[in-house]
Amino acid sequence: RCQRWVENCRRADLEDKTPDQLNKHYRLCAKHFETSMICRSSPYRTVLRDNAVPTIFDLTSHLNNPHSRHRKRIKELSEDEIRTLKQEKIDEAFEREQATQELNESSEQNTVSEEGGEEQEEEAVPLTLEERENKDYLKSLFEILILMGKQNIPLDGHNVDELPEGIFTSDNFQALLEYRINAGDEVLRKRFEMTAVNLEYCSKTQQKQMLEICESCVREETLREVRDSHFFSIVTDEVVDIAGEEHLPVLVRFVDDSHNLREEFVGFLPYEADPEILAVKFHTTITEKWGLNMEYCRGQAYIVSSGFASKMKVVATRLLEKYPQAVYTLCSSCALNVWLAKSVPVVGVSIALGTIEEVCCLFNQSPQLLVELDNTIAVLFQNNEEKGNELKEICRSQWTGRHDTFEVLVDLMQALVLCLDAVSSDSSVRWNNFIAGRAFVLSSALTDFDFIVTIVILKNVLSFTRAFGKNLQGQTSDVFFAASSLTAVLHSLNEVMENIEVYHEFWFEEATNLATKLDVQIKLPGKYRRAQQGNLDSEVTSENYYKEILSVPTVEHIIQELKVIFSEQHLKALKCLSLVPSVMGQLKFNTSEEHHADMYKNDLPNPDTLSAELHCWRIKWKHRGKDIELPATIYEALHLPDIKFFPNVYALLKVLCILPVMKVENEKYEMGRKRLKAYLKNTLTEQRSSNLALLNINFDIKHDLDLMVDTYIKLYP
Repeated sequence: RCQRWVENCRRADLEDKTPDQLNKHYRLCAKHFETSMICRSSPYRTVLRDNAVPTIFDLTSHLNNPHSRHRKRIKELSEDEIRTLKQEKIDEAFEREQATQELNESSEQNTVSEEGGEEQEEEAVPLTLEERENKDYLKSLFEILILMGKQNIPLDGHNVDELPEGIFTSDNFQALLEYRINAGDEVLRKRFEMTAVNLEYCSKTQQKQMLEICESCVREETLREVRDSHFFSIVTDEVVDIAGEEHLPVLVRFVDDSHNLREEFVGFLPYEADPEILAVKFHTTITEKWGLNMEYCRGQAYIVSSGFASKMKVVATRLLEKYPQAVYTLCSSCALNVWLAKSVPVVGVSIALGTIEEVCCLFNQSPQLLVELDNTIAVLFQNNEEKGNELKEICRSQWTGRHDTFEVLVDLMQALVLCLDAVSSDSSVRWNNFIAGRAFVLSSALTDFDFIVTIVILKNVLSFTRAFGKNLQGQTSDVFFAASSLTAVLHSLNEVMENIEVYHEFWFEEATNLATKLDVQIKLPGKYRRAQQGNLDSEVTSENYYKEILSVPTVEHIIQELKVIFSEQHLKALKCLSLVPSVMGQLKFNTSEEHHADMYKNDLPNPDTLSAELHCWRIKWKHRGKDIELPATIYEALHLPDIKFFPNVYALLKVLCILPVMKVENEKYEMGRKRLKAYLKNTLTEQRSSNLALLNINFDIKHDLDLMVDTYIKLYP
């Protein structure tokens, strides 16, 4: 289509340009298109039809302008040729196919520039009165649905089971419709004044169809910005329950027009138990349904609950096979040690992590429980008040996501057990049955020797990666130097593996000392003893059992995971962070980014000049004025006024910035994840809706009601 446009414009100087170059760097004014070629969906959105070709040209005006006479030669069309061309295009417009394609396909059509402001506002075919009234009616319905999404109002009202037989009550959607009619909406009143009182104004099927369109339109606003940015990364959060079905929340990272790194929520993906099916559906949804080109994906990260890690690793592997530059990384919002613990394929570890989350959740739900825990900590740490105050402060945060979660837990174990015991055995009416019951169950779980051994071994194994993981979530320079320290971390872990007998002996001794302090019996797990009842020859000691079932597989897995997540490609990308001036300064400006940047060579606007440009970039900062500080982060570097004079450096920084391992510097651009958490926290599982969730989480994104209405009429005529 681009080539036909160039031919019609008689632009010989553009004939050697590729369609991608034409689409990216050149614009054609709307005045050159017949009105029948243009879809007017709203005052601020103009979309061309698929077969649109420019036919309207004033090919004689340049003859009267002496300044333009020598600029370019334009071949003149005869009146007959112009008339024939016009007639052909008008005939094609009337024969256009019935539009049943998805919304994302229509949005990919070229948007005409604002230069065509003089075109007529009317559509080619005027609407009948009935069509106009139907559009206004649909617009009212969409307005109500958007309001419900933004305000997190569930579609259903009272549960049918709650109502006496024969009593009818409106659901929330219908109640808002009635309220709007009573408030004076004439369009709705005329539509429903003859409808039976207990009849649904809008069927569940129609509501679902309209919600899907709302969701698509709102998502499309974000995805359009992602496409304009070209490069992006995909991040998924923990699997969530939506109305009884497991879904995977998907977020996308990109750098917007204002050079800000953003992380936006774009939707839920139904979770599949089979990892291969999940990988296919994941890819299909992103590319076909959401219209993102995975060739531009430069990073992927998955925050998962225990038990799901191996499946998401299959998804990452399949995507890497198709798109080698979609580097598999850690996510900046998840501590490395927590991520590693969740990925350990040992059932006991998954159970322990679940127990820890439940304990943290119980104390955070009740301020009185936290006060009780504070008092217990104060008694236990009266000889070390500083340590006690530190633990009290930690207990009031989400301490299960810290780099030193297991160190904190071991320090808190005695206080937690004593506090929970006191609550569950309190004979007064201070605690309700639910809290007392949960306290009893969790106290029993914490005082199980299997749990104690598990957390002590995790604490000791993950102590080797704690500083490394903390640096990964630090400043840009910390991340750069952390990449260089991975070899030392792996060396330490391999040394542990070679001497696992000795290390495990120390770890097991620490676990038995803690168990003795809590008056817990040291024994093999009950399930193992029950399984071995008939086997009289079994003389496995607790120490050997936990070495084989826990210590060895945990250390082996963590070594393997570190090698996978910090692949050669990932480390090369992190080495490119020496582009950031503060890192350059720490390296005395003796850096060699060009050796590591070759993986991004195809992403650069002028790869041939990269070496010279990097030299200029180093000289600029090496010989800066005394009062000029070196930018400390990628964010600061991207916002430099003269960054435009270093196009290759800008392109590299932009790609590095979107790697999921890099933290979002400005919190207001990381709201997608926070709003997702808030939605899940504030909405009952059975009332959650993937459509309404997207509207609620992205409540500040503009929406085009006219586009929604037109899409609905198009898809459901």
